[in-house]
Amino acid sequence: MANVEQVEQKEGPSLVVQFAMLLAVTVAAVGMGWLSGGYLKGTDAPASVPVAPENEGSSEKPAEPGKEVAGPTLVQLAPITTNLASPAEVWIRLEASVFYDTPQPAEMTEQIHQDLLALVRTLKMHQIEGASGYQHLKADIEDRAAIRSGGHAKQILIRTLLLE
Repeated sequence: MANVEQVEQKEGPSLVVQFAMLLAVTVAAVGMGWLSGGYLKGTDAPASVPVAPENEGSSEKPAEPGKEVAGPTLVQLAPITTNLASPAEVWIRLEASVFYDTPQPAEMTEQIHQDLLALVRTLKMHQIEGASGYQHLKADIEDRAAIRSGGHAKQILIRTLLLE
């Protein structure tokens, strides 16, 4: 019977040893996280961008009457609704905006709109499937807009892209 009692008493490591191991693993995890954060942040991190002097105020200043605002502008394009090249029974609706570096005439926006309509009509379904297809479409649209505007269109913001 003495042998049976000795076997039952050895259930595993004591609670003190378990707590010490848990504490050691926790300290190691915190240390690795701190070191990884310091490594990823690095010393080559870009400095924060200073606030432009005209933007230092807490509220926007309205434009003075008679003065034209010269700065970046966002112009909404008319929605593009057409069918794809293949399959022809699939329709696409694209709503986008053009981000110009300076105000541009309405004729330029209309030319960009017509060029994007022509591009969308040539698309095939397999070209725009998935995330990479969307990225390629966005890059193509931005390239065409930049060429059409002589470099004034800095970005195309796609607000809606529906396929039916």
